[in-house]
Amino acid sequence: MQRDKQTLKKPLGAEETDGWKMLEKKLLACLHSCCLILVALQPESQPTTSDETVVAGGTVVLKCQVEDPDDSSLQWSNPAQQTLYFGEKRALRDNRIQLERSTPNELTISISDVVLSDEGEYTCSIFTMPVRTAKALVTVLGIPQKPQIFGHEQPIDEEKIARLTCRSSGSKPAAQLRWKKGNKELKDEGTEVVEDPNGKTFTVSSRVEFRVTKEDNEAEVTCTVDHESLQNSERSTTQKLQVHYKPTAKIEPHPQYPREGEKLQLQCDGQGNPIPREFLWEKEGSDVPLQLSSDSVLIFPFLNKSDSGTYVCTATSSMGSVVAKYNLDVSDASPVPSTSSTYHAVIGGVVAVIVFLLLSLLIVLGHYLIRHKEKPSAASVSCLGLGDAVLAPTPRWRCPCESLEMDSTRWKQLLPLISISPSWFGTQCPRIARATAPVCA
Repeated sequence: MQRDKQTLKKPLGAEETDGWKMLEKKLLACLHSCCLILVALQPESQPTTSDETVVAGGTVVLKCQVEDPDDSSLQWSNPAQQTLYFGEKRALRDNRIQLERSTPNELTISISDVVLSDEGEYTCSIFTMPVRTAKALVTVLGIPQKPQIFGHEQPIDEEKIARLTCRSSGSKPAAQLRWKKGNKELKDEGTEVVEDPNGKTFTVSSRVEFRVTKEDNEAEVTCTVDHESLQNSERSTTQKLQVHYKPTAKIEPHPQYPREGEKLQLQCDGQGNPIPREFLWEKEGSDVPLQLSSDSVLIFPFLNKSDSGTYVCTATSSMGSVVAKYNLDVSDASPVPSTSSTYHAVIGGVVAVIVFLLLSLLIVLGHYLIRHKEKPSAASVSCLGLGDAVLAPTPRWRCPCESLEMDSTRWKQLLPLISISPSWFGTQCPRIARATAPVCA
């Protein structure tokens, strides 16, 4: 018995130890394979999310979905790993964060009035075994401020170089700046990007240089900032250039054709930037200036032949002087119809035309009436008509056909009116008498 005990207490050999280790490895491998098979056979419970981009001040919506929740709840947490919502229960007191939808398969929340510090990775978790998560990266865009243009504060002399700078801050990511002069694009000389003190946004500066001419005076230079946060709109600033250039001048006479004895004004029209403020009037051949003042008008109260000649105006501004000349030739005085005389002549002509038209109308009307005057026939002479009108004063007359014996004076009055001869009337009288019997009763 003692020998058997000693045999049992005898340590295992090296071969036996290796065998146990091999068996242990095989068992572990089998267990791992079984676990993988079990996991594969389980329904899908991996949550899904999507990255979002939002403009500062806007609202972002975070949606988390899972195909099979396996009786587990979904949870949203912020980049600081603070729980925002666990299912439909609010976990963080922030009124900007609201629950949009909560079902076993979905948890959707919204964050309004987004600020730059809201940027980061948000986590959606489902508490299965093991816990499964999904990340949603929220990018917050910083809106660039309205650009400002520097370097236009003072006027620029013509043919000099204009140097302008445009600057815009608050953009994230850094914005792009572009230039225009009128409708023409300007190429910038360089762009500088500097991080703002908040460590999140950027300030962008751009420079342009170009030579100016007098045509650039009042020209509009525009700086525009382009950024994805502006959502297909643009933000720009426009400034007008002020360019100083040499003056120009010309002389205008009033009236246009001066005559002896009239009043004449010579206007020296000076243009430029700045406008000429000093005008010197001289006459060629004379050593004494006629006038030096800020008044650009030279006045001749009463022109004489001796005023004829060439007059010179010198207009001066801070950019220099310019000379204009005018050759004055005083014409002889000639009578010019006054306005009143012309008016009376026009009225007289109108009256004459009207009188002529009235006379013409009367002549035509008279001619028409004469041609269309109705002549009486024998049958139209009745006792009550023509007889009464022409022969009533004669007691003997009763009816035109009663008797052919009639006073010769009455016949002379009757026959011209009815335009017939006495012989014809005698032949036709019996028939006419019968036709007029009712009238001549």
